[in-house]
Amino acid sequence: MSNSISIIGCGIIGATIAYELSCSDLYQIDVYDRQQPAQAATGAALGVLMGIISQKVKGRAWNLRRDSIRRYQTLIPELEKMTGLKIPYNSQGIVKLLSAEDDLEKWTQLVTTRTEQEWHLELWNARKIATQLPQLNPRFTGTAVYSPQDLQIDPVALTNALVVAAKMNGVNFHFDRSIESIGANNPDSCDLLTSDLPVITSDRVIVTAGLGATSLLSPHAPIEIQPVLGQAIQIRLPRQLGNPDFQPVIVKDDVNIVPCGGNDYWVGATVEFPVDGVMVADAAGIEQIERVAISACPDLARGEIVRTWQGLRPRPNHRPAPVIDRVGNNGRILVATGHYRNGILLAPATARIVGDMLLTN
Repeated sequence: MSNSISIIGCGIIGATIAYELSCSDLYQIDVYDRQQPAQAATGAALGVLMGIISQKVKGRAWNLRRDSIRRYQTLIPELEKMTGLKIPYNSQGIVKLLSAEDDLEKWTQLVTTRTEQEWHLELWNARKIATQLPQLNPRFTGTAVYSPQDLQIDPVALTNALVVAAKMNGVNFHFDRSIESIGANNPDSCDLLTSDLPVITSDRVIVTAGLGATSLLSPHAPIEIQPVLGQAIQIRLPRQLGNPDFQPVIVKDDVNIVPCGGNDYWVGATVEFPVDGVMVADAAGIEQIERVAISACPDLARGEIVRTWQGLRPRPNHRPAPVIDRVGNNGRILVATGHYRNGILLAPATARIVGDMLLTN
């Protein structure tokens, strides 16, 4: 069996794959990234894991979500115990406020389906919502879906913990190392070319770079990854919203209101596509997510915006997200990228699939 593995990219996907593979003694693993870990899409994510509340009920899309939520139940305590690091996460679930345009019958059926699948969802009426979430606008008299088994996690803290744990298991990390090409001298090889190192030879290569995957893989497979901008804000309030003992993520009109410790809340994120091939952050996007959040929780208007940030999500063109596959003629180059808005959610299941692929070739 080929044992040396080079992983390109150390966002949440690369870090999770590195850690999960390092739990076996089969591989010698090196990870390369042109910057420090969790600096690209991972660093801009809100870490809201919409697995059980997703409308996906079968096939690949549901299996990825289901398997990842299951793994997170063990992964977080496993990493905290191993590293001694605290990974901030919120296990109080997700509440999605339904609009008049939402198909209530569809959500009712989803609750039934999840029960049959041995998961739990609840439909809340207006009275239940008002009791559980007094911070909500009293004008909201609709229905909500509550998913107690979904969660939110700090993506940067999680990625850093994965890196520390993987190092403890013998993984070598090479940050500030840019990989320029794969198989430059021999397209059928896994040789990596960098700007300042000799050629790096390994038995397998796993490309987890997001937007950089297109150029790295172009000699081997036409995988086009498009950037989609996401902007978010952090609001600091004089006091916590609603009941301090019940602080779930609240979702309205695809905008997430995320408790992130103390009196701070993350709000986001926008979805902004390039215009004429140019990606420019739109100030109106920030105004829109703030407006939606305040319409849901009016007390947010009393807060101060203490931080704004943005990041580019990798979205595959002309194929479903994510891309988890073998590329090239020899099958020794693997790709795990293009997770779009679900990189944090799908990282554990992605790592499992990649591990299975390594064992079957």
